[in-house]
Amino acid sequence: MNYLKIFFLAVLFGFCLEIHAAEPFINTEKTPENIVLKEKAFNLSIFANSGTDQGIMRAVKNLQTDFQKVTGEQPVILNQISGMQSPLIIIGTVGTKSVIDDLIRQKKIDGKALIGKKEKYIIQNISNPFPGVSEAIVIAGSDKRGTIYGIYEMSQQIGVSPWYYWADVPVEKKDNLYFKKGMYTDGEPAVEYRGIFLNDEEPSLGGWARATFGGVNSKFYEKVFELILRLKGNYIWPAMWGKAFYDDDPLSGPLANEMGIVMGTSHHEPMALAQTDWHRYIKKNSLPNVWDYAKNVEVLQKFWKSGLERSKNWEKLVTVGMRGDGDEAMGEGTNISLLEKIVKDQRKIIADVTGKKAEKTPQVWALYKEVQDYYDKGMRVPDDVILLFCDDNWGNVRKLPDLSKPLHKGGYGIYYHFDYVGGPRNSKWINISPIQRVWEQMNLSYEHKVDKLWIVNVGDLKPMEFPISFFLEMAWDPKQFNAKNLFEYTEKWAAQQFGEKHAKEIAGMINLYAKYNRRVTPETLDSKTYSLENYHEFETVLNDYRALAVEALRLKEQIPAEYQDAYYQLVLYPIDACSNLYEMYYAVAKNRELAAQYDLKANYYADKVKECFERNAYLDNQYNNVIAGGKWKHMMDQMRIGYKSWADGKENIMPEVTYISEAEASKEKVFQEKNGYVSIEAENFARMQGSDRIRWEVIPDFGKTKSGVTTFPQNAYPKADENIWLEYDINFESKGEFEVQLLLAPTLNFNHNKGLRYEISFDNETPQIVNFNGHYKGELGRWQSEHIIKSVTKHSVQQAGKHTLRFRVLEPGIVLEKLLINTGGLKPSYLGAPESEMFH
Repeated sequence: MNYLKIFFLAVLFGFCLEIHAAEPFINTEKTPENIVLKEKAFNLSIFANSGTDQGIMRAVKNLQTDFQKVTGEQPVILNQISGMQSPLIIIGTVGTKSVIDDLIRQKKIDGKALIGKKEKYIIQNISNPFPGVSEAIVIAGSDKRGTIYGIYEMSQQIGVSPWYYWADVPVEKKDNLYFKKGMYTDGEPAVEYRGIFLNDEEPSLGGWARATFGGVNSKFYEKVFELILRLKGNYIWPAMWGKAFYDDDPLSGPLANEMGIVMGTSHHEPMALAQTDWHRYIKKNSLPNVWDYAKNVEVLQKFWKSGLERSKNWEKLVTVGMRGDGDEAMGEGTNISLLEKIVKDQRKIIADVTGKKAEKTPQVWALYKEVQDYYDKGMRVPDDVILLFCDDNWGNVRKLPDLSKPLHKGGYGIYYHFDYVGGPRNSKWINISPIQRVWEQMNLSYEHKVDKLWIVNVGDLKPMEFPISFFLEMAWDPKQFNAKNLFEYTEKWAAQQFGEKHAKEIAGMINLYAKYNRRVTPETLDSKTYSLENYHEFETVLNDYRALAVEALRLKEQIPAEYQDAYYQLVLYPIDACSNLYEMYYAVAKNRELAAQYDLKANYYADKVKECFERNAYLDNQYNNVIAGGKWKHMMDQMRIGYKSWADGKENIMPEVTYISEAEASKEKVFQEKNGYVSIEAENFARMQGSDRIRWEVIPDFGKTKSGVTTFPQNAYPKADENIWLEYDINFESKGEFEVQLLLAPTLNFNHNKGLRYEISFDNETPQIVNFNGHYKGELGRWQSEHIIKSVTKHSVQQAGKHTLRFRVLEPGIVLEKLLINTGGLKPSYLGAPESEMFH
């Protein structure tokens, strides 16, 4: 339906024309359609009744500051009008005995647009609101948050990004500001609770907060809450690694309530309490530290009651249920009836503390990990409790309501992840969430009636700025997005941070780096992720990221100086740092490949690995200690290189590299036939190939001559698609049928008498499979006496010249000591003929 049709309907039915706030209402050019907000001869005033809610007044004062940033002059805040006041912004909330109620009675504002609505604002021009005031602009809210959202919509439109603090986005100065006549609104939010979860926040966010505010305290949360409100969110799960939101700083709870933030606790922290609260509580009161309802019911009930009593006067969403201590499963003994009893008892505590029926206090039950299994097996909670479904921690929704069955009356939510600590490896460092995937999964959820609560784990908050903006924007109105306009949103977001001139280029880069990071997360990336051999894959993806980094560095030179800090945080650092990782791991792969061939070029790549590793530290230092005057200390402290398991360590660890000496490189290992034979010590292979699981190792001084070569670990059996081999290069003077003797350690058929097998072949011939000890029955004899097993095969070499012998193991435990090739002149000897000379 176009705006013209809306206009005629508005006239027909007598209501005010609403235009969505996405339609710009601030201009810098004077026209008959515009009202002056700021000109050289005029200074703006802001009116709010005395007694206005303190949370709203915080936003009003922020608006005052925002106008000063834009225009250079600070508006005056008034609570009464005397004489001529122009230009004027009037701010208030319906139903609070404010000026807004007066304007509704005068029919200057359509009360139907606000009364009974949730979190809705309208911004419109009106005539003659006060004696002597011919025209004004009104920001009116249906409730506290509605008013706050209207205030911050005005801030955004005059040019103050929600990320002005958290990403150092500068404010463009404007001499003149005008309001385009009309009525603007974003309507009501589609999702009731919309928020973020600060999680896995050590060492980065926690370290930064301690360096900046002295801790994760109310000063820190004031900045977080303001950001959430500027992004039209209303809900948070606070940081919880060793932290307790209400206990760490007694000012934090009242602050959240004042500012209009709905407090929650994470999926495994029930009853408005942090897990850290529990450990402090039992220590303080000398109580048993048993987080088990079947064994410690009285202590747990008192503990839960303390959480509700502490927060009973503040707006919150109470998590119910129970998981094990430290975000673990409750254990083998957990059953549905016990968990249902826990919820029932928790609700009795809620009712007792609040003096109201339990259903009057909003509650949520998180179906996280194994808790979803309880739900699937029939566990149920009361109708008013929100059911919070979860993704798999990696952005893939696990479960949604069955639309063919009656829906749960309390509604559904989704707990989504941009950050995660867990297998296959942690993902804590950088943005890995393309909004295309976020949109597709969250739209899937919304279409399945998940519209009560959306919360996303954002880790350290930075550097997830862009997907956070998208997630909360989508939570307000999922229907505004479709597959075709996602890039348009990215452009608008880039324009909000950097202006229109480079918005398309920056949007393209933000879009592309998230796509690349979703191919494989940076923590999971290593030298074996992409193939060096097939389709030029590793080189191709390296060039992809390299080209993106070059583009980001090129554009940096065109970005104005005042935008450089924001550009580094939002664009350059994530691209440059990730591209550097690709450079490093490609160099690791090439170093290992060339070192196995004793190629001196391996040393170039070894140096490249060191260079990239050092550059990684340099880029982090720039972020932590240089940009924005050193504002972001510790923010890039997350480890990302050197994972040994799914969990991270405290510091990055440089990958191991191999250097090749001149002596090794000059010795091309091609053995020369002479005097009718070729003799090769096993360690002098030309090439080797292992796998992710199996490696070759030389055991010095093993056996009868020089050494032995075998595979490790010794319990790893090669799979059918694993080619674990050694290759030896030989230059033959002759041709014909030759006998190859392998001198093997006298390892017996320890594998239930099956025997140990290897494959052997020259060049492209079909390999022979040899079981060299399967027939052993326990007899003592030559093998024990000579401490060797000689295994013999025959091969046809059709022409003289260079040929390659491949020895491939099919079981572990095979130790090769020496190879002898009889071309007609090999003489019997106990140790085998001396090693042949190299071909030059």
